[in-house]
Amino acid sequence: MSKLIHNYTFWLFIVACLMLFSHLDVIEVNIMEARNFITAREMATNHHWILTTINDMPRYEKPPLPTWLTAISGIIFGFDCLFGMRLPVVFITLLLVFGTFKLSEKLGLSKKQSFHNGLILITSFYIYFAGRDNQWDMYTHSFMMICILFLWEVLNEQKKLLFNAIMAGLFFGLSFLSKGPISVYALLLPFLIAYGFTYKFQLKNKKLYLILVVVLGIIIGLSWPLYVKWADPATYLKVTKIESSRWGNYNTRPFYYYWSFFTQSGIWTVPAFIALLYPYLKNKVSNLKAYQFTLIWTLASVVLLSIVPEKKSRYLLPVLIPMALNTGFYIEYLINNFKNISLKKEKGIIYFAFGLIGIICIVIPVGIFIKVKNDIAGFEIWFLGLTLSLFGIGYVLFTNLRNKNFAKVFYAVIAVQVTVVVFGIPFTKLILKNPDYASAKAIRDSEKSLAVKTYELNSFTPEIIWDYGYSMPILLNNETNKLNLPLENKFGLLVTDIDSINSIKELKNYTLNKVSNIDLNHIPKDSKKHNIRLTRTYYIVSKK
Repeated sequence: MSKLIHNYTFWLFIVACLMLFSHLDVIEVNIMEARNFITAREMATNHHWILTTINDMPRYEKPPLPTWLTAISGIIFGFDCLFGMRLPVVFITLLLVFGTFKLSEKLGLSKKQSFHNGLILITSFYIYFAGRDNQWDMYTHSFMMICILFLWEVLNEQKKLLFNAIMAGLFFGLSFLSKGPISVYALLLPFLIAYGFTYKFQLKNKKLYLILVVVLGIIIGLSWPLYVKWADPATYLKVTKIESSRWGNYNTRPFYYYWSFFTQSGIWTVPAFIALLYPYLKNKVSNLKAYQFTLIWTLASVVLLSIVPEKKSRYLLPVLIPMALNTGFYIEYLINNFKNISLKKEKGIIYFAFGLIGIICIVIPVGIFIKVKNDIAGFEIWFLGLTLSLFGIGYVLFTNLRNKNFAKVFYAVIAVQVTVVVFGIPFTKLILKNPDYASAKAIRDSEKSLAVKTYELNSFTPEIIWDYGYSMPILLNNETNKLNLPLENKFGLLVTDIDSINSIKELKNYTLNKVSNIDLNHIPKDSKKHNIRLTRTYYIVSKK
């Protein structure tokens, strides 16, 4: 029994699986995921494995490795199985968690502290959120983390240098094939900066191996874009110009936009912030050099990301990786010294931060009951599990705060996150509820009964195309700004509410019959967050 309790790899795996696999198919598909899924579906159905497409149009904005893995999963489980479509990103996230766990050990930290670091990582909000959302970010950073793990061996060991260099180069290339040089800039470069400051580079007899890492990684990483450039140069050049221009003038934010980066860790916000306070923590950690390394790695990543004008909150994903390691030093200090802390302000902050989590354990079930009490039928088991678990965890948390047993407080916080995911996610179906929800799949019945083919008027929405199940031609020619009307005498047409369809000259010789609507929003129309982009009106268009 003692061996099982101290089997940290096993428990980390269990917690990670609970955080990632639970209700994997409940949350709706977002725009980024839909793009990935559509491209994966067209890989399998149209054999567009290299010259990738979306809605049968070239899609070269993102490298294809995540989509290749998604397509394979779709072939195995079916493209209608959302759980199966998201499995690849779950396995990739497990790779990140255990890669970080192993790197933590390489830093000279104990197996227990490394276990805690892994738990902090997988329960950090944007890590488990991105680990359940099958888009490109998690792939590129997970592969780069494994590259860093092998690179650490090259930099610090004399054995197996060739093997470690090849493996580091391989995962460097896989990261590049997942989202280009993003992780090289946001994760690898900050790692090298931090390593240079703290451990210093000792490159004697190792330069050739490091060159091998870079060369092998670039060869693998550039293999797809160079082929596409050769096979479809005009489209590739057009896409490259658009993508490069976005770095400077698309979704731009001020330099300080990322300064609240530690809040992306969710439940660890306060400990993560305190762990960044070097003057406070430097004399309290067991491994000062490793702490300095993780701190510089975290801050260097934030600074480098802040330099780039284009900013989105999801771009902070690579920052959360070293920050989990950095936060672990503060957690370790509290586990070992909480009973001996005498300073009132220091104790007050701890009681506030973790007592607040205990209060949340009570607030969540009460809040959910108030919100959905009239619709709770069929969700009683989930509500009972959520309530009993959170009330019990809250009791354990408050009791051990009073007894100053911080190890149990820490595990209680982990249990809060696991409970919310396992028992709480099903309630999103009740909380996010649109009475006017109408799937795009429903128009297929109209197509069959009326024997028509459906077209989009002037643009497509990825979520609608994914839900519909097939590609859908667009009638508007962007170059001529005219409609290329189909040859059929009768066809289906999807139109947005902002399109003034009655004023379109090309349709004056046609009769328009409104048949139905599409609304993929999971919130009602009277909400400010109701997105018109996810709605369409479906017409049957017939020649007069």
